Amino acid sequence: MLARLRHRGPDHVAQIDRGEQGWLGHTRLSIMDIAGGSQPFRDGAVSFVCNGEIYNDAEIRDELGRSTFATRSDNESALRLLIEQGPAALARLRGMWALCATGPEFFLAARDPLGIKPLYWARTEGAVLFASEMKAFDEATRPLVEAFPPGCYWTPGTGLVRFADPVAHTDPALLATIPREEWISRTREVLVESIRRHMMADVEVGVFLSGGLDSSIVAAVAARYVAESGRRLPTFAVGTRDSGDLAAARAVAEHIGSEHHEAIFDATDARHALEDVIGAVESFDPSLIRSSVPNWFLAQLAARHVKVVLTGEGADELFAGYSYYHADHADPAALQAELVRSICELHGLNLQRCDRVTMAHGLEARVPFLDQEVIRHSLALPAAAKTTGPGQMEKQLLREAFAGWLPESVLWRRKEQFGDGSGAADVLADAAAVGITEADLAAQCDVVRPPLRSTEELAYYRIYADRLPGLVPERTLTRFAET
Repeated sequence: MLARLRHRGPDHVAQIDRGEQGWLGHTRLSIMDIAGGSQPFRDGAVSFVCNGEIYNDAEIRDELGRSTFATRSDNESALRLLIEQGPAALARLRGMWALCATGPEFFLAARDPLGIKPLYWARTEGAVLFASEMKAFDEATRPLVEAFPPGCYWTPGTGLVRFADPVAHTDPALLATIPREEWISRTREVLVESIRRHMMADVEVGVFLSGGLDSSIVAAVAARYVAESGRRLPTFAVGTRDSGDLAAARAVAEHIGSEHHEAIFDATDARHALEDVIGAVESFDPSLIRSSVPNWFLAQLAARHVKVVLTGEGADELFAGYSYYHADHADPAALQAELVRSICELHGLNLQRCDRVTMAHGLEARVPFLDQEVIRHSLALPAAAKTTGPGQMEKQLLREAFAGWLPESVLWRRKEQFGDGSGAADVLADAAAVGITEADLAAQCDVVRPPLRSTEELAYYRIYADRLPGLVPERTLTRFAET
């Protein structure tokens, strides 16, 4: 299992055998305390592994006493808090993480409230197995694999327990009486604080710069942060030769003074990468795969220069960036409900893609828009402030919050899906389905329920089934599992 996950942690691999209790293993991507932060951690009889980042590590260390810590790894703060407070500590961890801990008389597995970091499990007759990716499991076990639910922990004694909701309950009416200017300034403040917190690392941090609003905001804030120490921010962009994303990214990079890197791909490159992309993402959903291909090349490029990148994931779900929000949910209450629903499903869609294509290259992606404080603030904003009225664009409030931070051409650029703006959708849709007819689709569409929807999806499914034999989509993929 560890060997199948070595791409996630190319710097170090280790395991601890706990006898009849089983074992814990970890493949490490060294980001914090490079020399001393290897896992599994041990504290007496307690062993612990964690994948992810704890962004309130400094506060936890101050509270518990820094002398009690053996390393500078932020993951150790989760261990110390668990030892001190038990499962109640999980709700206090601010970050993205999946973890397992074991001692003489206990075992615990848990996943962050939003499911930013992946965790899967398989409950067999003789054991319960956990891993960060589905491919880690033996083929004979894969029919039992399921996604471990976000915001939950499991112990043999308690079973599955929810410790936090993906989205904190908020009342948009709380801010309804506050002037719009205060909404805008507070939006800017919480995002700047989150982005700066997400820069925590002992290695250089870069930004995926698609040229869209969201990643451009992240890059602009991060560039100012690194400039305080006399450095330039590394930024990364990819696209087909004439893609709009590349041109917009260049404009942003020049505006913020980043150290910009870009790569161009074409239809041949996309086709050649397709099998590896589907094997990495562990999905065959067409919209996910189309955006995963440019992200694959982006991660490949960035991994040559950095170990950590920030992305703009989550902004569209928080600030109503997709056109369907406004076409189908014009009523503010309906829009608020749809935003919450889509945020809660990110773990099996965009966040799955974001984690998998980066970790396939030994690169960690961080998502500052999906910090719990940012989510809480955004969902407290009146939904009516996110609708598109006359003369307004989607994410109007977010654009106003960062006026002056970006070139006007980017600040007021219309939303494009990454797969569209990068050119990937154009080169993939036809190429993927070469040789597959409508008759083929009719004959094979019912191989999963609900059925496959297009020849393109059938093409992706065939690759998925070949690369990941044994997995049951109805148990593991969001579109199927939640139908």
